[in-house]
Amino acid sequence: MIIAIGNDLIELERIRTVLRREGEHFLHKIFTPTELEYCLKHADPVPSLAARFAAKEAFQKTWPRAHGWKDVWTVRDPTPQGPFSHTRPRLEFVPEIALEMKQNGWTVHLSLTHTREYAAAVVVLEGF
Repeated sequence: MIIAIGNDLIELERIRTVLRREGEHFLHKIFTPTELEYCLKHADPVPSLAARFAAKEAFQKTWPRAHGWKDVWTVRDPTPQGPFSHTRPRLEFVPEIALEMKQNGWTVHLSLTHTREYAAAVVVLEGF
């Protein structure tokens, strides 16, 4: 059963502007080391950063309370799943959120995408 759905769309230029203005401060305030390691290895890290920013926003829209930027983060499974040749992104959580999800029998699904101008994320919070 679907408990909640959250989505977020962000303009890549918005992230570029914040990066020019705040630089490292913005990166370390919003993203975990795991996220930064993945994003910063790309020639243009902005689409990946923006998609992860959108994922955090989309998850917040499914969660009953506010949480910090680094309480939720995106990782990629180490090996491809299913018939696709790419790895799938998923969300991980600080222990408090992970425990509440486990106690409620909730799981979360994540989809990320980006174009030349936008990045988007959809989060589905599911209960059984």
